[in-house]
Amino acid sequence: MTTTVDRPTTARATAGSTAANDAGIPAPAVDVAALGEVLLGRWAAVRRETRRMLLDERLHQQPDLSYQDHRERVLGQLHLLVEHGAMNRGLPEEYGGQNDPGGNVSNFEELLLGDPSMQIKAGVQWGLFGSAVLNLGTAEHHRRWLADIRDLRIPGVFAMTEIGHGSDVASIGTTATYDPAAEEFEIHTPFKAAWKDYLGNAAAHGRAAVVFAQLVTLGVNHGVHAFWVDLRDEDGNFLPGVGGEDDGHKGGLNGIDNGRLHFTRVRVPRTHLLDKYGAVAADGTYSSPIASPGRRFFTMIGTLVQGRVSLDGAAVLANKAALSIAIRYGSERRQFNASSDIQEEVLMDYQQHQRRLLPRLAETYAMHFAHQELLHKYDDVFSGREDTDENRQDLETLAAALKALSTWSALDTVQECREACGGAGFLTRNRLTSLRHDLDIYATFEGDNTVLLQLVAKRLLSDWAEEFKQVDMGVMARYVAGRATEATYHRSGLRKLGQAFRDTGDVRRSVNALREESAQRALLTDRVETMVAEIAENLRPSAKLPRAQAAALFNDNQHKIIATARAHAELLQWEAFTRGLEQVEDPGTRRVLTWLRDVFGLRLIEKNLAWYLSYGRLSMRRGRSLDEYIDRLLARLRPHALDLVAAFELEPEHLRAEIATGIEARRQEEAAEHYRRLRASGSAPVKEKAPLKESATPAAGAPGEKTPEELKKERRAEKQAERRTDRRTERRTERKHERRLELKPLKKAAQRAAATGEPAAEPAPEPVESPERSAGAEPAAGAPVPQDV
Repeated sequence: MTTTVDRPTTARATAGSTAANDAGIPAPAVDVAALGEVLLGRWAAVRRETRRMLLDERLHQQPDLSYQDHRERVLGQLHLLVEHGAMNRGLPEEYGGQNDPGGNVSNFEELLLGDPSMQIKAGVQWGLFGSAVLNLGTAEHHRRWLADIRDLRIPGVFAMTEIGHGSDVASIGTTATYDPAAEEFEIHTPFKAAWKDYLGNAAAHGRAAVVFAQLVTLGVNHGVHAFWVDLRDEDGNFLPGVGGEDDGHKGGLNGIDNGRLHFTRVRVPRTHLLDKYGAVAADGTYSSPIASPGRRFFTMIGTLVQGRVSLDGAAVLANKAALSIAIRYGSERRQFNASSDIQEEVLMDYQQHQRRLLPRLAETYAMHFAHQELLHKYDDVFSGREDTDENRQDLETLAAALKALSTWSALDTVQECREACGGAGFLTRNRLTSLRHDLDIYATFEGDNTVLLQLVAKRLLSDWAEEFKQVDMGVMARYVAGRATEATYHRSGLRKLGQAFRDTGDVRRSVNALREESAQRALLTDRVETMVAEIAENLRPSAKLPRAQAAALFNDNQHKIIATARAHAELLQWEAFTRGLEQVEDPGTRRVLTWLRDVFGLRLIEKNLAWYLSYGRLSMRRGRSLDEYIDRLLARLRPHALDLVAAFELEPEHLRAEIATGIEARRQEEAAEHYRRLRASGSAPVKEKAPLKESATPAAGAPGEKTPEELKKERRAEKQAERRTDRRTERRTERKHERRLELKPLKKAAQRAAATGEPAAEPAPEPVESPERSAGAEPAAGAPVPQDV
């Protein structure tokens, strides 16, 4: 762990601690060890064990390998994981596992610290291929294949996605047609778009696959089901009817052999159907414990939610790693002499640098606490303790919402950290560019993020419709009337006027109204509820429209639908962060984390400020106060930034970024010591000074050059002459003004005389100025003073 070179001592940075010190209360500080224990969570022992395992250099990424060599290295790494027994926790005890789904996912997430390709290839083998057999197959399938999958004797492929259908799995083109006479299924890809694509292990290492296809028996299509299909023989050659292609080099994760597979009337036994949710008898009769085809499909797909849960956790860990690198570097790197001639400023002391990194640190903490709750729910369901339909639906919705936000956040955060480290961040040895490349695919695999948010929104609308399903027309009428009244109150400006009146004269009132936990919760919740209700009202006519028109109406509202789901997911993260504060016992740590939670919440409001203003939820004054208060919070958090990333407990061997090892602090100290010695020696060169005036002067030492003292006297004489000239000008102006005042009555008298016919008075002559006075001198003593006549 490195230390901060400088810490801010400005009034804003210390405002939060001064009052505490005056009251005899110590300033808030982070208990790093205690916070680290909280962050490790329920499966702390598993995570620590995995991190110790990842100190083995054989499990580390080597970015200079060709993609072919990288693939072989990663395959070897999976065999090392088998030796460590690292991937057994999720299996039933009778197959050498520990029946610990939460511990299994926790272990998997940590593998990202070694090599993201190793992590994802492990996910393909055990998280997808193995989980499909475990969760979609029966005891006979488990007995036949799970041990070989566990020990990597059968590297496998999860063959769901097709060239023509990625997110829309229900419409895949591959078929599995049952032949009662032979008691076999014929697996067939009838056209190129039905080829399975982007599949890990498909290009080289996969020996078998779980293939998803449309099950057709006795002329009826029963929808998508999963089948075990052998791919290659002992020598690695495709079996008859199986073919494929290598996807080649990719934008990241090049340690995984992604490829395409196609099948030409490949025959598999009837018993190769993974038939937990749908079985075919020898005579071709189909049966299922779930009568509804739609519900059956979503139940089968839902058993594979582990992938989304795992990616959410991996994205959180990627954020932690990137921020650990960038904040450590930013606490040592110096740039520009803003406040000192002999020492440059630490990057983290600049407000904009704090704006770049600390809000993302706040977001990462929110993501962390939300993921911990997701992981607990996943473990409750898949351990069997709380395995109900409602809990499974909640788990699927929560996983879709959080996976989308966290993987997008990881891409943005790693990129921002890369830029915040300047040129050093672009070097491969500092990890950030390779991490960004490997994470790129996270946004679209295990469910495209945009599609996932659409699923979340549909669940929100379904819950909204269910809430009003049983109400009578009177209740609905009152609800509609209430919505109209609410809109009138918010959008007419009455609410904003009330806020502005209460806040008049004191910006602190605006800030106080927003920093309270209850105020943040109300604003975030109100936005989600308003957006859901608005979309529900927009889509209400679709129930009575023809299919095409209903689809068009949904499409017209799609952007709002996805925005609503995102707002809902952000609210879930904020609420999880708020509940996470309750786990922190140390008062100083809780106070710092509360500031961090407030940054997260207020940044959400600031990001959507246009909505809050246009919908009348905030006054302009309160909206303007957001930016200033967030900056104050960031200044308070600045001294704690290193402690907050230290609590992630990531060792230098996990980060493997040169700039996070303290090397920059040593470079800065070396430079500072050099300049200290130079100044002490008295031989330091003097900085060149710009000339006082842009004028042609003789070269130094030339004949006729004036000395500095002569130039100084000359400039003094010039200034005195300028002052005398100014005084003469002032006196002339005063005398002219006095003369005008004297002549004014005479002019009026002349005007009256002209009106009455009387003679006008003679004007007084102009005064004669003495030579002495015109030169600016006083009259001599005893001399007559000239009088005006």
